Amino acid sequence: MSDIRSYTIEELKTILEAYGEKPYRAAQIFSWLHEKKAASFDEMSDISKQLRKRLGNDYEIRRCGIARVQSSKKDGTKKYLYELHDGNLIESVFMKYREWNSACISSQAGCDMGCRFCASGIDGCARSLEPSEMLDEIYAMEEDTKETINSVVVMGSGEPLLLVDELLKFIEILTCKGGKNLSQRSITVSTCGIVPKIRYLADRRLQINLAVSLHAATDEKRREIMPIAKRYSIAELMDACSYYFEKTGRRITFEYALMDGFNDTDEDARALALILGGKNCHVNLIPVNPVKERDFIRPDGEKARRFKVRLENFGINVTIRRELGSDIDGACGQLRRKYR
Repeated sequence: MSDIRSYTIEELKTILEAYGEKPYRAAQIFSWLHEKKAASFDEMSDISKQLRKRLGNDYEIRRCGIARVQSSKKDGTKKYLYELHDGNLIESVFMKYREWNSACISSQAGCDMGCRFCASGIDGCARSLEPSEMLDEIYAMEEDTKETINSVVVMGSGEPLLLVDELLKFIEILTCKGGKNLSQRSITVSTCGIVPKIRYLADRRLQINLAVSLHAATDEKRREIMPIAKRYSIAELMDACSYYFEKTGRRITFEYALMDGFNDTDEDARALALILGGKNCHVNLIPVNPVKERDFIRPDGEKARRFKVRLENFGINVTIRRELGSDIDGACGQLRRKYR
């Protein structure tokens, strides 16, 4: 049976109309599922027993189980390992900032994109997540921490644009007034650069934030570390990003994992500035997380700062990402692999 939490209010109305019920019941059920976090249909006290029974016969309310939690002693970051109903494992991260809390969630159990510096894709992808499973990463985190999540980053394991329609449904439910009611501008979606899907997302004209994993400034280097670069060139990717900005007016963030001796030289900074110059964008420098199965290492702090200054001198808006959870298997996929 399907998890009923994957349905939007409009879809719930269609289901209820087929039952011969009034459409307004959809908002009541939606609130029970996404605002009150009901774990069963029996909890829905303002819904008739007959309707509750019928819903229970046709649909499920699934909850992911917390298999393990690792808490940072440095900064309050928590790394969650969830077990799904079919036994698959996924990871999420709770990040506490001074004025808000953020959740970094997975969109797939594993990843098939094969980026050479990342632990997520070592074992491939078991499957994509349903909207309800992405939502439950957030709900379970709030229940465990007793904290409110103010922003969501779909940047954990997986490539969210491979399941773009499920992603859009997740965003619709997450931002609905009857549920979490999160602003679209508080949601960031990351992609390794699937050009047609970026254009498809642009045409939806959402106000979410788009983060593009670039990680190299030339096609040659990018192909060495990211298989997707063999399908789409940097020029094609930049054209898609420009199209996204034209359609949405939203500034794009380019993620750039700094790897010592590979993509952190002055020549790399110059090449990066050349392809990004004149674009309304932001560069997020990420000293690469060490992964024992991979051979890339992070540059020291001084080298990372020098790369940042070089980009700034070229007029590029750039920051070095604040490091969180370095003592709790912070890199995507590490905790999942260790547990397995």
